[in-house]
Amino acid sequence: MQIYSRSSLLTLRVVVLLVATLVPGIQPEPTRASAQLGVTTNEPVNELPERPPDRSFQTFAPTVKKVAPAVVRIVTAVTPEFLPKFAGENESPFSTSFSGRVPRVRPGHLIEWWLGSGVIVTEDGYILTNSHLLDGAREVEVTLQDRRAFKATVIGLDPRSDIAVIKIDAQHLPTVSLGNSRDVHVGDVVLAVGNPFGVGQTVTHGIVSATDRGGIGIEDYESFIQTDAPINPGNSGGALVDLTGHLIGINTAILSSSGGNLGIGFAVPSHFACRVMTDLLKYGYVVRGDLGVEAQDLTPELAEEFKVRGATGVLVGGVVPRGPAEQAGLAVGDVITRFKGTDLPDARHLKLWVAESKPGETVVVEVLRHGSASALDITIAQESRNDFPARLDRSAYEKDSGALEGVTIGELNSQIRQELQIPRHVQGAIVLGINRFSAAAEAGLKAGDVIQSINRREIKNAAEASQSTQESKHKRTLLRVWSNSGSHFVIIEAG
Repeated sequence: MQIYSRSSLLTLRVVVLLVATLVPGIQPEPTRASAQLGVTTNEPVNELPERPPDRSFQTFAPTVKKVAPAVVRIVTAVTPEFLPKFAGENESPFSTSFSGRVPRVRPGHLIEWWLGSGVIVTEDGYILTNSHLLDGAREVEVTLQDRRAFKATVIGLDPRSDIAVIKIDAQHLPTVSLGNSRDVHVGDVVLAVGNPFGVGQTVTHGIVSATDRGGIGIEDYESFIQTDAPINPGNSGGALVDLTGHLIGINTAILSSSGGNLGIGFAVPSHFACRVMTDLLKYGYVVRGDLGVEAQDLTPELAEEFKVRGATGVLVGGVVPRGPAEQAGLAVGDVITRFKGTDLPDARHLKLWVAESKPGETVVVEVLRHGSASALDITIAQESRNDFPARLDRSAYEKDSGALEGVTIGELNSQIRQELQIPRHVQGAIVLGINRFSAAAEAGLKAGDVIQSINRREIKNAAEASQSTQESKHKRTLLRVWSNSGSHFVIIEAG
């Protein structure tokens, strides 16, 4: 083995360098030794390539710089008795409470929870966030990106859209400009800004996977923007923005079996959130239109049952007495095909379009009745703001062995009416319990429903309901059912 001294190595490097300069095509790498010896080359030594003048195609940094200062962290404090309800597990894979929770006991027997995010939309401190973050909150604290902390006042909550407005006492705050979420398209690149897992403000990116996503069952009014931009616990209430930095949505829910990101997230569109904020500031609640009708999707089975051919629309399952629809002549069994001149795809859109209508506005509703088309002028009323409790008191009941096999039904007494807020005009038999593997459960019947009619025969009590199904010889049983969402039809297929 040949051993070289340090001076020998230096001499060898000089020789190699001199040879390389004399041989065409060989470009030696500049070294510290060559610089010390005064040997130069045509290439610059230790100089980085110039940055391209336009990096807009490489970075989201300008957008993040504009948006991030206006996205805040939200911490709330709740009372201990509220904790079990708030921390309860949600069996649904759709989670709205994707909020990072780190409990700390505070003076006054309050428990502090690090929850999620919010978006400053006015310079004087109005902030959009999620309603579920503030559920049961006794104190709310907001921390800005620059680490300033403020106590926040809850201005208003709208659980039906999961949007809330809070305010901090500050001026000249950074804001995010509201964008027009109606102009969002599938494939648009978006950024999600929030505070996931308590690690600090985080920005992720993805695309819009779908628009007007509904039928999920987590909110009363659903028309979500779906995105694959990673959002995780703590992002709830944060911003979904386009590449210009405009707010197009408030992150609200994720599809997850574990609570972490699986690439399917949902945001309330900004035009929804903006309207909710405007009404909360002006009235303290959200003003929504009401048609006085309970509708459901027109399935192929229901279309066959009601002899509807080649038409889309929604089936009227119930009409509120003395409500706008009844006064205009709409009846149970009618099929609404168009609303304000637009084809009606499903019951969800009817609910959304009616809610967006102004109370007092007269709208044209086109219907089919026994195959005949007609148009009705209906004046929109204002939606009631009643809430429905979930507790059910069991009373006298019967177990059915007919089409309602596996269903426990009872009398609709005054106590149950009061607890479930069942209107006086609703008559029938109350469903007290149901076997989840029964044909009735598979058809959509559930505890708390009121069976109003069976095969178009009105039902007054539990005995009539049991008798009607046991006497029926049909393989298909048509029920009209009242629930918290209104009256609708259910078809039970015999096994």
